Amino acid sequence: MDITKEQEEKFKKLGIGSYSELALIVPSAYEDLRLHNKLQTHVMQLIDATVESVYKSPNSLQITFYAHNFGHAITGVLFRPKPYMIHQFNVGERDYYYGMIECKSGFCSMSMPKKVTNVGKITPRYKTQLRTDVMLRFVQMFLTKENLLSEGLKEEVAEELLKIHFPAQEPVNLKKLESKTLNALKYVELFTYMKQLSHKRRYFKSITSTCQDYKKWAERLPFKLTYEQINAIEDIKKDLLSNISAKRMIVGDVGSGKTMVILASCVMMLPQRSILMAPTTILANQLYNEAVKYLPDVKIALVTNKSKKISLDAYDFIIGTHALLYRELPQASLVMVDEQHRFGTAQRNMLEKLVNIGDKKPHFLQFSATPIPRTQAMIETAHIDVSLITSTPFKKDITSKVIHKKDFKELLEHIKSEIDYGNQILLVYPLVEQSEVLEYQSIDEARGYWENRFENVYVTHGKDRDKEEVLLEFSKKGDILIATTVVEVGISLPRLSTVVVVGAERLGLSTLHQLRGRVSRTGLKGYCFLYTNKSESERLERFTKTISGFDIANLDLKYRKSGDLLKGHNQSGSQFKWIDLAEDEDIVKSVKKDCFLS
Repeated sequence: MDITKEQEEKFKKLGIGSYSELALIVPSAYEDLRLHNKLQTHVMQLIDATVESVYKSPNSLQITFYAHNFGHAITGVLFRPKPYMIHQFNVGERDYYYGMIECKSGFCSMSMPKKVTNVGKITPRYKTQLRTDVMLRFVQMFLTKENLLSEGLKEEVAEELLKIHFPAQEPVNLKKLESKTLNALKYVELFTYMKQLSHKRRYFKSITSTCQDYKKWAERLPFKLTYEQINAIEDIKKDLLSNISAKRMIVGDVGSGKTMVILASCVMMLPQRSILMAPTTILANQLYNEAVKYLPDVKIALVTNKSKKISLDAYDFIIGTHALLYRELPQASLVMVDEQHRFGTAQRNMLEKLVNIGDKKPHFLQFSATPIPRTQAMIETAHIDVSLITSTPFKKDITSKVIHKKDFKELLEHIKSEIDYGNQILLVYPLVEQSEVLEYQSIDEARGYWENRFENVYVTHGKDRDKEEVLLEFSKKGDILIATTVVEVGISLPRLSTVVVVGAERLGLSTLHQLRGRVSRTGLKGYCFLYTNKSESERLERFTKTISGFDIANLDLKYRKSGDLLKGHNQSGSQFKWIDLAEDEDIVKSVKKDCFLS
């Protein structure tokens, strides 16, 4: 259907760009102009009535009606009536009137009655930026089955939506929608959202479309790759063989062995060059050491702020921090970013652009150790390919427990005994400096207590310029590390057995899972204590019984509602009105299967 400029403006005013989105603007109420013979109180109703008398006072107009459909006298009351209203009521005339009816002790009244002509119709009423009558005409003009089907909606879904806007026999109960109607709204909401996401994806030719076999390299490893690691590598293999530049996100749980997937990608790319960007020097160093260990025949370079500016042309694999963005980089066919959420979109794009050749782009892989709900992963596939690694190479043995003030003595004894065993402790505090709002100690307030009772206590936080050096020194010599959530991602601390999170109820469950993931990295028996002043917390108790990061991400959704995937992360509330990503996995699967996606 051709749309005029004026109509296009109305779509913009409503903040929508499709017929499907128009269908999602549900009426706020209905005007039911059917004639009933049973009187209902506190409901807008139509009466077939004769005006028996009219009494006018300074501020109101009182009309006595005889309602033929109820066989009952009703008093109509208009407050501060305008002149045109008064002319609607003439003694002796029989007509149709509509208003809210209330009855007390057998006396019934109708407030603000109005004369109506379109009897027998159920008319939806909308609360939007458009005037009520304009919106109604707009819906009647554009909300057709043909228009909804033209956007790819299934017939039964389109029909279910049309029932809301054009009810036939009965108005839809908007306070308690039937499950079929609710599911149709959820389906369409997600359908339009994923369509918008898919339009954000751009396709470019890849610089190369070759791929070496990784299996001989994998056989030489001192351990076996997990089934899910192999699945992710096989996904990447298909990407690298394509002449379309890959855009894939690989999401692994804490300790799921993402590094080996990174190294396998580099092996498959040979003899073409790969570049990997990591968010911190510590992480870049760790990845470099792993690469040197497991890729003995590959020439590997490490680039940080402290690296000498030598030519990188002779290297097959270049690993670095954001310092890479300020270097002359040789041509690379594969670009990888680890902990991609720690970089801005502009930084990720900049790295890609540094190695573009004309309109050809390198294959691009993003890695993340922050598990996302499976439903979110399915949705993300509309604009980026996603591989999930949900299992870990070995089972971690971590005891998680919610603790309170009364448990402090026991916690101290545990910390002493772990240090005696040669293990390390991490204490996470909510703030660096004292706060009058927060009932927990800050790092500054607490550090004296620990430094007086223990040796080798290290302190760092997000604003600490030397945090990487502190973490490095702690990993070698420390017993206790006091920090904020700065240690959430990245550094490997093989001797870390215990993490204590102070004010744990203030953190998202995914953050708590990342912190818990710092311990027991090498099969060590681990402990995670969640300290809270709240007498009870169902959320934290459920966390202690949940191990998988992907299940934690789902729990997080339940308690916090999903962030906005399309318009930037709105962490505390969802941009979805109808769909619940924690509960509606079947609908997400259905939309993904039915629409434009395999």
